[in-house]
Amino acid sequence: MSRRGFLGVAAAGLAGIVLAPGVRLIEIAQAAAPQAGVKPGVRWGMLIDTTKCAPGCDDCVTACRTENGLPQDPKPTDAQWVRKIEIKEVRTGRTASAPVMCQHCAEPPCVDVCPTGASFKRADGIVLVDRHTCIGCRYCVMACPYKARSFVHETVTEQRPDVPRGKGCVEGCTLCVHRLDAGNAVTACAEACAKAGHNAIVFGDLNDPDSEIARRVREWQTTQLRADLHLDPGVRYRGL
Repeated sequence: MSRRGFLGVAAAGLAGIVLAPGVRLIEIAQAAAPQAGVKPGVRWGMLIDTTKCAPGCDDCVTACRTENGLPQDPKPTDAQWVRKIEIKEVRTGRTASAPVMCQHCAEPPCVDVCPTGASFKRADGIVLVDRHTCIGCRYCVMACPYKARSFVHETVTEQRPDVPRGKGCVEGCTLCVHRLDAGNAVTACAEACAKAGHNAIVFGDLNDPDSEIARRVREWQTTQLRADLHLDPGVRYRGL
């Protein structure tokens, strides 16, 4: 067995079992992923309406940094969980502004390449990194087509107790999983966007047909970033 295969099996608590043909690391990681507090049948997701997202506004970025204990004045090497991008259609000149973060894919490539099972997907669709298992190899950083993973290069100080971080680990947007597990079903970015009066971010259960996000996805034409990769992201965009 290769070193990568051995690490993947060991991390899943299955040492001594050889990976059978057709079995992928993602399947082992999903089987071993912590499921405490996860609601069955739920798939958390986000809808971003770029027709309401104000150019130059970075309230969602600031809220994310405050919520998760990230530096407000980051250096180029600092972690970045969400970033604002400005898009321009070359043919028409039409512009749009949108935040981009971990897309919480149904088939996350970051999970499939992780040799230790540190990168995993919960049953409710949230893709996370276990910092205690992460060895800092950064395979997931390279595998993510959205550039949504960051590596922590320096010692982290003044951490929030409910959002632990650590030097030498990879991290990214968690859809504010600590809020969800505490019963607060709204992300910091969506909350900040609503307070700013833009209401460009809707968070909720994509599997609940009566939820606001599910209704809007049915009624509006929405887009998944890099839909051609067939990763089925949980983050949808309107107006792109």
